[in-house]
Amino acid sequence: YTTIVEELIGQGAEGIILGCTEICMLIGDIKFSVPLFDTTTIHAKEAVNFALEQKTAARSIAAGSV
Repeated sequence: YTTIVEELIGQGAEGIILGCTEICMLIGDIKFSVPLFDTTTIHAKEAVNFALEQKTAARSIAAGSV
């Protein structure tokens, strides 16, 4: 995968989307000259944010402040 990332950078890529759950683990801590976007981490963080927002909204409704 590192070879593919380097080839994409060589072709002008300004960022790389890691669209498979295993790619981030295979690449490890290797640093590249462009940002890598790990979709598993992005989705997990957004799921947590969504859940916390829903919990806060539910508490507001229960408290009668909405």
